[in-house]
Amino acid sequence: MLEQILHPSIDFGIDTAFILVILVALEAVLSADNAIALASIAQGLKDSKQQRYALNVGLLMAYVLRITLIITAAWIVKFWQFELLGGLYLLWLTFRYFVNSNQENGEDDENSKLNFKNLWQAIPIIAFTDLAFSLDSVTTAIAVADEIWLIIAGGTIGVIALRFLAGLFIHWIQIFTHLEDAGFITVGLVGLRLILKVAYPSLVPPEWLMIGIIIGMFTWGFSEKNDLEVKDSPES
Repeated sequence: MLEQILHPSIDFGIDTAFILVILVALEAVLSADNAIALASIAQGLKDSKQQRYALNVGLLMAYVLRITLIITAAWIVKFWQFELLGGLYLLWLTFRYFVNSNQENGEDDENSKLNFKNLWQAIPIIAFTDLAFSLDSVTTAIAVADEIWLIIAGGTIGVIALRFLAGLFIHWIQIFTHLEDAGFITVGLVGLRLILKVAYPSLVPPEWLMIGIIIGMFTWGFSEKNDLEVKDSPES
């Protein structure tokens, strides 16, 4: 991996273009639950300008961390502790979200259940949440492509797409009743999958099953609009 960084060999043919498309598609599919988690984290800031700033800076930090992860992947995969910590972090994030949801007990709160007092509480959480998700997606990317510049290119496009997806989800979370819950359930499932890879590899669900579950959760997430949205809709 280090040899490829010091002496890159870029051969852009049809096969390379095809692999790049696959990497970008994988990033898009595997980042759906990541995007809603980042959107919910950013929504913990009440001001929309701060939300955009937190996403921009947080994902810039996340990009640096993701590239570092790609470069050191051959070394990191030898240490199961990284996946364990990533899984525990995602489970903690999910636990915090649902505990805060229960504590509010029906209060009319238009913001995320992950509320922050300032930008610098939200930004590191955005960055490290993306890093935890990247543990799985980078491993998948390395299995698809051998050349590091291809993996970095796919990851770069993925982070840019993630920024726009997260912006859309901030809006959609306010419209659809179950969307935020669906997102954090999938965040918890990704955390459990990372832990299973460490503790019981034979029980790890395949990628196609995880993608199916994510599609199912998001179908439920988009199934019902908030009463306020229905009330304000021109059609009602």
